[in-house]
Amino acid sequence: MCGIDRHPLSSDSGIIDAVTSKLTPAEPSILGLKRVRLLEGVPAPALEKLARQCRWRRFAAGHRVISRQAPDQDVYLIISGRVRVTSFSASGRQVTFRDIPAGDWFGDFAAIDGLSRSADIVALDNALVAAMSPAIFRDLLHSHPAVCDRMLNRLVTSVRELTERVFDLSTLGVQNRVHAELLRLAREAGIRGNAARLDPAPKHTELASQVSTYREQVTRELSALAKQGLLERSGRALVITDVARLEKIVADVRRSP
Repeated sequence: MCGIDRHPLSSDSGIIDAVTSKLTPAEPSILGLKRVRLLEGVPAPALEKLARQCRWRRFAAGHRVISRQAPDQDVYLIISGRVRVTSFSASGRQVTFRDIPAGDWFGDFAAIDGLSRSADIVALDNALVAAMSPAIFRDLLHSHPAVCDRMLNRLVTSVRELTERVFDLSTLGVQNRVHAELLRLAREAGIRGNAARLDPAPKHTELASQVSTYREQVTRELSALAKQGLLERSGRALVITDVARLEKIVADVRRSP
């Protein structure tokens, strides 16, 4: 769920403007491309060609990879590190959409419709990305049906997730929005034996930004869930101990009139 938070766009906030950020060129790597889910099943010769066609870059944590409204329409493959999809208003308010891990990709919307970027992308960790032009991206989709099917599935999933998040933001109270966001993070991290391990644990300010509330409210809700035995700390991780129960809580409130 998108959220709103105060976040000045300056070096003090940890986000460096794209004009001043330093990016480092990197060598093409077919092994790196093999880690990207979009490219699963693409033959080695095609991957070798694509590796040469891409522009390879490294970004330091905290630096902006692309800017909202930028004319750049490349598609970025995340070889290593994580990035955050976010937007900043002129007054410094931040809207956080989601975090994208290594093996995923971003920038496909602009490559498809030819419009400017709709969000900023900021590196959360030191990140290595491979950028391909819209023309190369379209050729990839047309040449490899499995890649095209994966892209179609991605677009449908994005619409479904956005619909669910808008519904939650419009109809649920803060407590239930926190529950829904934790459930989303649990599914993203992977559920094993009815438990999910969020490692590292999300910061309270980050959760607040995701669900459009304040850090203090998130802290209260997490404490309440811990008292109920649904959450526990494990080193730097946050463990959701009973995902099925959390799913029932979220499902019940979504069905409520």
